[in-house]
Order: sequence, then structure tokens, then C-alpha cells
Amino acid sequence: MKFLEGKTILITGGTGSFGKAFTKFVLKHANPKKVIIFSRDEFKQWQMQKEFPEYSYPQLRFFLGDIRDKNRLMLAFEGVDYVIHAAALKHVPILEYNPFEAVKTNIIGAQNIIEASLEKGVKKVIALSTDKAVNPVNLYGATKLTMEKLFIAGNAYTGAKATTFSIVRYGNVIGSRGSVVPLFLKLVKEGCTELPITDERMTRFWITLEEGVRLVLFALQEAVGGEVFVPKLPSVRIVDLAKAICPNCSFKFIGIRPGEKLHESLIAEDEARQVVMVEHEGKTYYLILPNFPFESKAIEKWKSLRKMPEGFFYRSDRNDWWLGYEEIKSLLERAKEDMVL
Repeated sequence: MKFLEGKTILITGGTGSFGKAFTKFVLKHANPKKVIIFSRDEFKQWQMQKEFPEYSYPQLRFFLGDIRDKNRLMLAFEGVDYVIHAAALKHVPILEYNPFEAVKTNIIGAQNIIEASLEKGVKKVIALSTDKAVNPVNLYGATKLTMEKLFIAGNAYTGAKATTFSIVRYGNVIGSRGSVVPLFLKLVKEGCTELPITDERMTRFWITLEEGVRLVLFALQEAVGGEVFVPKLPSVRIVDLAKAICPNCSFKFIGIRPGEKLHESLIAEDEARQVVMVEHEGKTYYLILPNFPFESKAIEKWKSLRKMPEGFFYRSDRNDWWLGYEEIKSLLERAKEDMVL
């Protein structure tokens, strides 16, 4: 964590589940000059200020703004060393009904961040993506795939400014606002004995907030520009998850929502030829290297790593790592402190 010493970090969407977890972890384990929380929701900023009071966290700053507003980003990025881009519109059915709102935030907002980072000389930008960007079947996934392409191509425009752009892509976060876990726990707390499940075959990749934070920090330290960092994650059957939360509940299968997948992919088969594997602190990560060269040759750093075989793909129902009942219960206990029910 010494690479963060004296650095200024800005997190877009910083009042979200990831932003709060990242802030807490970095302020506990590192000594940055400043951590800037950039978001558009003043109520959530007020709540986060109460959680991180100024007398205990003097490095913390709160900037109100929207990534759709490039001028505001230009002011916020002044003197910033690292940007973590977590801001996005994410609710799949709502974005199916309001498509251009998703485009304005997830795509145009991403381009604004790229341009502001280049103009203000930010050293590194790490953007958070999702498994839904792989072979997308919904608008949210399509906008995140476009965001990935924009950030990767951003490395071609850096020139002498030496700003680098990389991506982290991971699955569902236990306990985050978009997770089914808080919904199930809330229903059980209210006395519900029948949990709604979309499909009994449904599987998902699963990651804790802390693992997501550690992945981003690994990418922030090691990225040279153009990579997509993908963690090796366990899979969970949603039925098993529901049983771990409420063993005595019955289930009602309600059908897949518009734009929803039965199983999630983190790496598509067509990406396999660009994938290498790296081990770090007991964790396994896949790196999807860019298809085209940039002016910088630093990407050669990864070329000697083990390559994935032809036909490799990474999908939640074809995984070799599954969470059992007791493991799911243990993860749920660890994640509960980060949940708002």
C-alpha cells in the first residue's frame, strides 16, 4: 500500500457500496494525501460524512457532481493522481425502459472521465465493469461493454501525458445494493416464509466487497494500461443461497426478468486468445490483454505469463469452484455489516 503514500485518489460514485468499502480500507491501511468522494447524491454524501467524521478522517473530501458534467469533472480532477470510476446506472429492468439515461451516464459519462483525466494529467484510471458486459443481452451490459472499449482505447490518446486506463471486471457483490442478499434478508426479517427466485437453475459468480477492493488496488498498482483484470471467483446456485439465508422457507419461481441471464460470464470464448493468468498473494487473476498495441510497450510486462488454452471461457455454471452451504453462510455473516436492510 506504500504506492498510495501522499497520493490523491478520487472515486466516482464514491457513496455506493464499493466506494465506502474502498475508502474504509484505504484509510485504514494506507496514508494517502486525499481521498475524494465524487457523487451526485447529497443525501448519501451527508450519510457518509456521518460515518467518516472529519475529525477522524481529515484526508476525506466530498465533491458533489455528475459524471455527465465534464466541466465539473475538470474541476474535481485538479491535482488527482488516481481515479477509481465506480459511478454507473445499474438497475437492469429500469435501464431497459430508460435506455438513453443509461447511455448518458455509462457511456458519455465514461468518455468525460477519459477526457478530463487526460487534460488534468491523472496518472492512472481504473474503471469498474461487470460480468454483464460479456456477451451482453441487456442495455446495462451493452453500455458497460462500450465503457470498457472506451477506456481501453483511451490509452491510444495519452501521448506524453502518460495517463493509463485499465478495467476490473467482476461478478455480483455480496451485500451490495444490487444484490439479492439484502432483499432475501429483508423479506425474512419481515416474516416472509416464501422467497421469490427467478429460476431454479440460475447461477452467479460471487465476490465480497473486500475482495473487490483488493482487486482494484492490485490493478491500480500493477496496471500499465489496456488490461481487463478478472478475478477467479466461486459460483453460487441462487437456490442454495436462498436455503442458506432461510432453511425453512419455501420458494416461488417467478421467471427471469427482462434482460436477465440464467448464468453469468466473466470471460467470453472469443476473448480467450488474449487471456493470461497471474497469481498474487494467494489469489488467481485473469488478465485480458488489449487486441491492438498502443504507443507504450509496457504491456509486454504480461506477455510471459501463462496463456489460456483455445476455447477457454469463464461462465458461472461451468466453474470448477462452487460455494457449499456452510461457505455461503460464513460469507453472509462477513458481509452483513456492509448491508443496509
